[in-house]
Amino acid sequence: MQPYWEPHVETLSRKELEALQLERLRQQLARLYRESSFYREKWAGLDLEVRHLEDLARFPVITKAELRAEQQAFPPLGRYTAAEASAWREYHPSSGTTGYPVGTVWTQRDVENITRVTARILYGYGLRPGDTLLNGFSYGLWVAGLAVHYAAKELGLFVLPVGAGYAERHLELMARFRPKALTATPSFGLYLGEVLREKGVESPLHIGAFGGEAGTENPATRARLQETLGLKAYDFYGLAEMGPTFAGECEAQEGLHFAEDHYLVEVVDPETREPVPEGEVGVLVLTHLTREATPLVRYYTGDLARLTRERCTCGRTHLRALGGILGRADDLVVYRGAKFYPSQVEEVVRGFPELSSEYRIEVAEENGVAREVVVVAELAQPGEVPGLEDALQRRLKEVLGVTPKVRLERPGALERTAFKAKRVVRHGRALFLGRWGEILRRALKTRLRRLFPAPRQSLEEVDVRT
Repeated sequence: MQPYWEPHVETLSRKELEALQLERLRQQLARLYRESSFYREKWAGLDLEVRHLEDLARFPVITKAELRAEQQAFPPLGRYTAAEASAWREYHPSSGTTGYPVGTVWTQRDVENITRVTARILYGYGLRPGDTLLNGFSYGLWVAGLAVHYAAKELGLFVLPVGAGYAERHLELMARFRPKALTATPSFGLYLGEVLREKGVESPLHIGAFGGEAGTENPATRARLQETLGLKAYDFYGLAEMGPTFAGECEAQEGLHFAEDHYLVEVVDPETREPVPEGEVGVLVLTHLTREATPLVRYYTGDLARLTRERCTCGRTHLRALGGILGRADDLVVYRGAKFYPSQVEEVVRGFPELSSEYRIEVAEENGVAREVVVVAELAQPGEVPGLEDALQRRLKEVLGVTPKVRLERPGALERTAFKAKRVVRHGRALFLGRWGEILRRALKTRLRRLFPAPRQSLEEVDVRT
């Protein structure tokens, strides 16, 4: 059986691929200038003739805050929508975890392209017709679950559409159908691994595709996923605004392959927003080349990556993000002159077998300056481990170049999630009281729940919210 789902596209020479991108980019720019008052205003005074792909760098970036403001001012979807309402087929918003959700609609052609690209990625993980897939991505409005579901049908897979959360349901389906593959967030994958270990159940899985948050390509995280679930763990990337699933690893595990026939990918300096040289870390900026309904040109994702155009050992030619998504630019912690990201803390914490996979970084700020940083980790087993706190702090100092405080919690104390784990928690200094602050926070949260109990929800409603 052939190693590629779409070999004529996945193995194009760089020259052929970039010629295709340039042609599609020119068509997209002309269409948007003609049909969208949002883009006409944004590009006023610009030379719209693009002779080379690099010419796109002179166009301004678009931020999520800008899209949010546009949709609030011109409901329901803003003026950048470039397809008639009669052509709309599906609506999907962003998660809304960082504010008012930004809505996206798909035409039938958009659905087909998203399905095709996602099928290409799943095939690259080693999935083949007849295999069984346990889909642990959320279904409903937040859309990775549906994209994977459509692609699985395209590939001829048997799908178990359980959605996010509900570990017991996942275990039941694993036992009944022995699925070959799982899709989920890394956080939920690690949690499933914990539950399997606690119950003494052997995993039937061989392939795991983990997305929705950074971390799968972090060596310590990948090792834990592979060890606890007994599978080969692959990275998966997408954004609701751009496409729920448009980059993934291959069986060589040498970085995220982007679907460059549908997306133009840049990396820019987070401060100057100028392009950085190939191989340097910067923020991903993405452009739709084929999206019809809600296309974005130079969308500033906030996600950090390092790109290479070198051909992968698998033979695919599309560019790769080495090490996957390295974190979020806005999660940068600046403390006593040192700069670090949660991924660096993650590598340290998950390198200690005495600790669970969960962690949190608490930052006490005063006038926007970090005055105190505490790394909160969780013991893997009950009981004290002499010297562990000191060893963790020493290792953090070696990696981060600065010495944060450390607090160890009992097993199960930190919140688990099937969605995006929040790793950096910022407080005003007056509210930052270390261990006592955490005790007070939990007591207050419990008290409020008793005073204002949440209404009961059906399982279907909970799934959509996860």
